This record gives sequence, C-alpha cells and structure tokens, in this order.
Amino acid sequence: MSDTAHEHELPPFSRRLNAWFMFYVRWFLRRHFHALRLLRAEPPAQDHPEIAREPVIFYTNHPSWWDPLTLLSIGELLYPDRLSYGPIDSRALGKYKFMERIGFIGIDMGTWKGAARFLRMARAANKRSDVIFWITSQGEFADPRNRPVQIRPGVGHAVESAAGGLIVPMAIEYPFWTERLPEILAAFGPTFRIADAPHRTAAEWTAVLSEALEATQDRLAVAAQRRDPRAFRTLVRGRVGVGGVYDLVRRCGAWMRGEAFDVSHGGSETV
Repeated sequence: MSDTAHEHELPPFSRRLNAWFMFYVRWFLRRHFHALRLLRAEPPAQDHPEIAREPVIFYTNHPSWWDPLTLLSIGELLYPDRLSYGPIDSRALGKYKFMERIGFIGIDMGTWKGAARFLRMARAANKRSDVIFWITSQGEFADPRNRPVQIRPGVGHAVESAAGGLIVPMAIEYPFWTERLPEILAAFGPTFRIADAPHRTAAEWTAVLSEALEATQDRLAVAAQRRDPRAFRTLVRGRVGVGGVYDLVRRCGAWMRGEAFDVSHGGSETV
C-alpha cells in the first residue's frame, strides 16, 4: 500500500498497549477524583441503539488538562468494543510517542497542514463503526461557564464532508462538592444524524453544534450546582475522606457515639 493511501487511514492501534495505559488511567483518576459521573438523560444518548452500529463523533468542551483521560475512560466504560481516536496537539504528543499507538493523532495546530490532516482523520474515522472519534472542539482550554460557546470551524467542515454517521455533544466539568477531591461530571446532548441535513454547510453545522454544546453545558451546570449524585450515573468511584489524623478523630467520635463510621462528608451514596 502506498504512503498516500496510508495518509487517508487511521494510525494503527495497539489494544495491548491501550489496556496497560487504561489500567494506569483508572488508578490515576481514582487517586485524584472523588467520582466520575454521567448525567442521566431521557432518553440517554449513550444508549442510543444506532451508536452501537454507526460511525460516531463525540465533540466536547475543553475545560481542563484532564479531558483526554476523561474521554478515554468514558469510551472504555460505555463502548468497550470501540477504539478511541482523537486529535491532540502534535507538540504534546511529541513528548509521549507511545500515545500514537493508542489513538492519539498528532495535529499541527493553527496550520493548513494540521487542518488538512484533521479532516483526513475525521473522514477515515467516519468509515468505521468500530471507532469513537473524540474532538475537544473548542481547540483550547475554556472555562465551562464561558458564553457563548464557540467551537472551531474545523468541526463543521468534518461533519459536512462526512458520508454519514452520528455526532453527539458532550459537556464536561470538574467541580468540588462535599469531598476533598473534585468530581468529574459529564453529560451527553442530542444525537445528530448527519444524513438528516445533507445540504447544511460547514458554517451552519458549526453554528448548530455550538448551540447544542452550549445547551448541554447549561444542563450540566444546573445539575452540578445542585450537588445531587442521584441525578448522575456513577461510572468510577475514587477516594473519599481526608485521611490521617482528621479521619481518625472522626472515626473515634463515631465509635464513642455507637455509630457506624462513614468516611465521606456527604453521606453514603446509593447510586
């Protein structure tokens, strides 16, 4: 196969290396967060039956350095049979070359060359039903409360040029609730079938998708401020309590009162 042909295919993916990396990611998230939670929806976008058999793009806001690990974790937990691919700044990828073998696609940000490669990889992903293509669509870090939400025009171009498939917004944020460690909160928005709007331009797609992502972020923000874990599906549980002398004193106090000791500050969760 020619080099030109390879340029229009997704890079090779190592399932073995990915398994080792995700083992580390699960440990790392549990160490630094209280929980990873997905906002419940009706109907839940993550359970959309067509996502199981069609090409799909998930595009997100970009509030934090943690976003790629969050996206990989959600992909592994909800879609274990799919390979996760997504663009990343080639300068960051240069420090961790092994990540090229687990779905990270290096893009020269802010260049025509980088834009062209992004579109080629998006088209390649759109031909495969065994892949999730993740896009941190704001292109740079942005506070989740910034309004209006603006996404990069390349997202609209990628969708316009797609032969079909689905595209779904996903909002992410990392608030502190009642525990020492923060939460990872995520929410899916409405599922768009690309073929339903065959004449929509790239600029129109960008506007539609920006509005959908903003609405999803607004819905997640309301739920985040309520601090009610029952509104979420808990995907990963991390550390609770403070540890050390502080929790020792609390444990002794509970023992003296004849109560069971609950290390959490918000009470035991049942969800």
